[in-house]
Amino acid sequence: MSTEAARPKTLQELRSQRWFASDDIRGFAHRQRMQQQGLAREEFMGRPVIGIVNTWSELSPCHAHLRERAESVKRGVLQAGGYPLELPALSLGEVMVKPTTMIYRNLLAIECEELLRSLPIDGVVLMGGCDKTTPGLVMGALSMDIPAIFLPAGPMMNDRYKGQAVGAGTHTKKFWAERTIGNIGEAEWIRLEARMTRTPGTCNTMGTASTMTAIAEAMGLSLPGAMSIPAVDSEHSRMAWRCGERIVSMVWEDLKPSRIVTKASFLNAVAAYMALGGSTNAAVHLPAMAGRAGIELNIDELDAIARRVPVIANLYPSGEKLMEDFHYAGGLPAVLNRIAAHLDLSARTVTGRTLGENIAGWPAEDDGTILDPAAPLKQGTPECPEAGIALAVLRGNLCPDGAVIKPSAATPELLRHTGRALVFDSNAEMLAAMADEELDCDASTVLVLRNGGPVGGPGMPEWGNLPIPKKLLRRGVRDMLRISDSRMSGTHYGTCVLHVSPESAIGGPLALLKTGDTVRLDIGERRLDMLVSDEELAERRKQWTPPAPAYARGYTKIFQHEVTQAHLGCDFASLAGNAPTPEPPIY
Repeated sequence: MSTEAARPKTLQELRSQRWFASDDIRGFAHRQRMQQQGLAREEFMGRPVIGIVNTWSELSPCHAHLRERAESVKRGVLQAGGYPLELPALSLGEVMVKPTTMIYRNLLAIECEELLRSLPIDGVVLMGGCDKTTPGLVMGALSMDIPAIFLPAGPMMNDRYKGQAVGAGTHTKKFWAERTIGNIGEAEWIRLEARMTRTPGTCNTMGTASTMTAIAEAMGLSLPGAMSIPAVDSEHSRMAWRCGERIVSMVWEDLKPSRIVTKASFLNAVAAYMALGGSTNAAVHLPAMAGRAGIELNIDELDAIARRVPVIANLYPSGEKLMEDFHYAGGLPAVLNRIAAHLDLSARTVTGRTLGENIAGWPAEDDGTILDPAAPLKQGTPECPEAGIALAVLRGNLCPDGAVIKPSAATPELLRHTGRALVFDSNAEMLAAMADEELDCDASTVLVLRNGGPVGGPGMPEWGNLPIPKKLLRRGVRDMLRISDSRMSGTHYGTCVLHVSPESAIGGPLALLKTGDTVRLDIGERRLDMLVSDEELAERRKQWTPPAPAYARGYTKIFQHEVTQAHLGCDFASLAGNAPTPEPPIY
């Protein structure tokens, strides 16, 4: 994609002028209907029209403040000479949406793209932050390719419990394990429920939400430092105002995504992802986002960068601090300065300056939150040099197209492990078995869940952090090797192999694994194998039948038909690529 400077746009060249400037019956009708809302003709005529795509919803607590932030954006747009129009879009609140937000990421991407294409919009501020809203909005904006700036929702504030900072998601999982075996009582549990998420905003760990907003910023699509500003901080409102002000200039500069986003931008984003110890979900979203820009980015490139860039953010679930601490320590620009040797600092950004210019001289606190790459968060051991890295991509006869694991959030002793498989065909079956005090398993058992992939889930739900069996929790076991073709919340932790591809529901090798088979993980060799002969697997293949489809109509049927596998990003096959799409004719 070209990064050459473009001449400033003239008023006549703005998209919105096709709707509003023509002296015919269509132009008359468009101007008439705008004035129907009580607007003066002069308010929207002769100005860039800025869309504010807002994923606010009363069922999306992470975005509960975005209605107010849209007003800040509008002030910035108006003061810069544009006209703002707020456009509601599908809100993907991670906890509330069922069966999983992942099934609707592509739908949000479609909605974002087509909202912008079908309406008189010259530039857009994208408002989101909860896990799938960032990639969904960015994918839609990349496909539409008009000037766009991403406004991250920001993380929630911290809570404290028994003198310890508490983060959403990570501590929920930890406290639930203790509740399961009676270490947390009913009254204490109810108190935690009411306090742990005490303000609007996204999860305050380095979960998927913060990982993806960091990726957007590292790609150059957000203002410097934006992703870590707490949602309720007064600076967040000022940042929203600056987004509104800046997008108007971007329209006149014709600074659209195709003039910002390059392969180097994505590699910068991957380096930031690894330095942060980010969520494994990014390994699905990054190839999908790159595909919308016509850029090839495969999971092996992610693995290669993970080998070079150490985890230097001391944040849950890999570390012990939270996003509020990260913001005070300098946020993402401070991290980028620490890993500058791994970045292309000449990459362009929404500011009109380069990434290097944006982060130069950025203040940072030496408080143990952002570390020196020479002394990363977790060191490898002689037995397992890879123990501290953020991502490893596995291959083997269980995952010929790939699987991922997050070593920095795993137990090093389990990263080279051989054990007996205990296989479950559904999440419900697995959850019921975990409470069975007679379950045939021990600490060396490999827990396996299948039918949780893009087609099988459907939508690749976050089932991959399989719970530890209750009887083993009582014995003090807090981690086991777990394998699935599903995903895992970025707030979670443990030795979990995820995104097994191809998935079991379409006949991937995971479908052939049986309880009692021996499974071997070797992180050093990047291998995941079942120790079953090819001959035996061929016999099992003959006996295998695909699961009966549960959906005969509707969006989910479309999803299952169109979705690609995890290693390709789970986008719809017909939406990938950057082939030009015609502007809509106006009749």
